[in-house]
Amino acid sequence: MKKILLMLPILGMMAACDTMTPNQQIGTVGGAAVGALVTPNNPVQGAAIGGAVGLLAGTYIGRASNGSCLYQRPDGSRYTAHC
Repeated sequence: MKKILLMLPILGMMAACDTMTPNQQIGTVGGAAVGALVTPNNPVQGAAIGGAVGLLAGTYIGRASNGSCLYQRPDGSRYTAHC
């Protein structure tokens, strides 16, 4: 329990750096859920590892095949540009 409480400020600082794309959000939440279900002996560790893997997968799924990334402007419109 102490590890989780120590990780919260670090996660808060990381979250303040950049906003996540919808693909990253879905990947992180889905990975954490699957990781927690797959590891019944230590669901917190499984959720952390699954969330990290899901975040990476969501990041790479959001990229176009030509090395470009999809970005969203504050008004909601989207555009593709070099990563």
